[in-house]
Amino acid sequence: MSTPGHDDPLSKERSHLAASRSALRAMREDVESLDITDVTANWVNAAVLESQIEQRIKALADLSETPLFFGRLDYLHAPGAEQAEGERFYVGRRHVHDADGDPMVIDWRAPVSQPFYRASKKDPQDVSLRRRFGYTGGDLTAYEDEHLLDPAEAATTSRLLQQEIERPRVGPMRDIVATIQPEQDEIVRAGLAGSVCVQGGPGTGKTAVGLHRVAYLLYAHRERLARTGTLVIGPNRSFLHYIEQVLPALGELTVRQATVDDLVAHVEVRGTDEAATAVIKGDARMAEVLRRALYSHVVPPTEGVVVVRGSRRWRVPVYELEEIVRELLARDIRYGAAREALPQRIAHAVLVQMERAGEAPDDRVQNAVARNAAVKALVKAVWPQVDPAKLVLRLLIDADFLAEHAEGVLTGDEQKAVLWVKPARSVKSARWSPADAVLIDEATDLIERTHSLGHVVLDEAQDLSPMQYRAVGRRCTTGSATVLGDLAQGTTPWATRSWEEALGHLGKGEAVVEELTAGFRVPTDVIAYASRLLPHIAPGLTPVASIRENPGFFDIRTADAGPADVVAACRELLEREGSVGLIAADARVPELAAALAAAGISHVGPGEETTHATRLTLVPASLAKGLEYDYVVLDEPQAVVDGEPDERTGLRRLYVALTRAVSGLVVTHAAGLPRQLT
Repeated sequence: MSTPGHDDPLSKERSHLAASRSALRAMREDVESLDITDVTANWVNAAVLESQIEQRIKALADLSETPLFFGRLDYLHAPGAEQAEGERFYVGRRHVHDADGDPMVIDWRAPVSQPFYRASKKDPQDVSLRRRFGYTGGDLTAYEDEHLLDPAEAATTSRLLQQEIERPRVGPMRDIVATIQPEQDEIVRAGLAGSVCVQGGPGTGKTAVGLHRVAYLLYAHRERLARTGTLVIGPNRSFLHYIEQVLPALGELTVRQATVDDLVAHVEVRGTDEAATAVIKGDARMAEVLRRALYSHVVPPTEGVVVVRGSRRWRVPVYELEEIVRELLARDIRYGAAREALPQRIAHAVLVQMERAGEAPDDRVQNAVARNAAVKALVKAVWPQVDPAKLVLRLLIDADFLAEHAEGVLTGDEQKAVLWVKPARSVKSARWSPADAVLIDEATDLIERTHSLGHVVLDEAQDLSPMQYRAVGRRCTTGSATVLGDLAQGTTPWATRSWEEALGHLGKGEAVVEELTAGFRVPTDVIAYASRLLPHIAPGLTPVASIRENPGFFDIRTADAGPADVVAACRELLEREGSVGLIAADARVPELAAALAAAGISHVGPGEETTHATRLTLVPASLAKGLEYDYVVLDEPQAVVDGEPDERTGLRRLYVALTRAVSGLVVTHAAGLPRQLT
């Protein structure tokens, strides 16, 4: 690794950085100076163009603390031209060009940048030199070279790469664009047409891979995804706050982020379910119960319909109406679409009679017949409108209605479990649970097709129920998905047992399952300790192997003084550089919050790190998933286990809590440790 010296080329690289920043400012100023007064024909187009310009200006922002480029590639030949002289490219977070349009920084997603992540001594990909840059804040302070074509130079681990991976983290999640590994890059650059499922243990970078995959797909398929849309789904608001800065740092500002609860928010959720009830409501069999209940509203016509047009009367006999209804049911289209098609089919039958009688009706006549009062009355009787929330409400309060449509699908005990003890009088007064909202979303889709996006990223997917998978799958029926998760971290009673099963419910059974096992963020001693739980929570799953050179800091302490010892551990870790997370069983959080306040130590809650300078976060164990801190104090592991409905779920929750530390972990306990750890 090279640092500044008298004849060191670092000064030239700094000059290129300064020139690149100047060029980026010029690019932004060019956009800011655009005059669209006479460009658009109307105010709608003007508003759209103005919004696009604002987005472009934001995307061209120069973040002073973020390196504009982090690598350099010296090609032996110009890419795509074997006989031409080699070229040099600087690889960064976004494209920057000079006044003549010549590139000064190449976007990391461009094909010419790919060898920065994939080239090796065995496969140099025509790269003679790969240079990595070290930064302090936004200042370029060091560089490191790999001569990929020099047989005399042995392959070594990049010190700058290792330092960047192990760099202390404060605040929200950062991008990993400078440290993407070859196996991660393959997933990031996988095509848009196919879906990918990433099984990754703690610290393997699966969330970052998913977010960078979105950024890559937006680069490679921008026009298509601009039309169809992209969506990142996380487990809770705290998690979304934690990751919300990654895509904007990469210049992508249009990706929507949501939770599954956000997607299915058709009604106000004010209630909760017992775990056993939620498991049944989340079972994929409920989709069949809903389908049966919905289509029970369709009744065969009992008499024909007579349409009066002027002095003529046209009669469609009952047997013909029955055939039309049977055909629509057999087409397997949405309930609402079939209902809209029914009057048109009846009108068509009338027009056939008119033509046989020598008339020449056109489309206007057919539409008029479809709107005829007699036809509308028949449609209302045969194929009535159904409100999805009212349909679900009836299933949950009417035992006979539920039994009729759950026969052979749910057992008698299961039917009793989902019925409400206190029936609601209306949709508005009902105390809907999160699982009920998912059922309403399923019913809504049975009536009218859900809009499909171009690409959906689903993180912490192992915790979803089959019905929640179906809800997400509806949002990407014509698009693709990136599914991220870890079977060992499933902490819901309905957590998925296998990715094959989960992908089937998602409607993406063809997805390729990739496994990340190299740990970049969790220290060796910490992941080894946490992995003692794997045989009990996910037998057969490959343990994460930490590749960090720094073994990290790990200590187990008896907290004889209770909260006072926990506070002392937090104070000790706050003397180090980086963020600190105090993770505890949810029930113990108020007591620890009071102890911190009494000691004069300020703290924030999960997700608040983006707006507060405080380095200590007090994290309920139920919200720890997906979050990372430089140092973690884990309070009372046994209490974390005991806080869950069953031991296996509790051990999975503990596994999550143990693996949130990037640089060091202190475990404090007054009670005994779980036997699986000892």
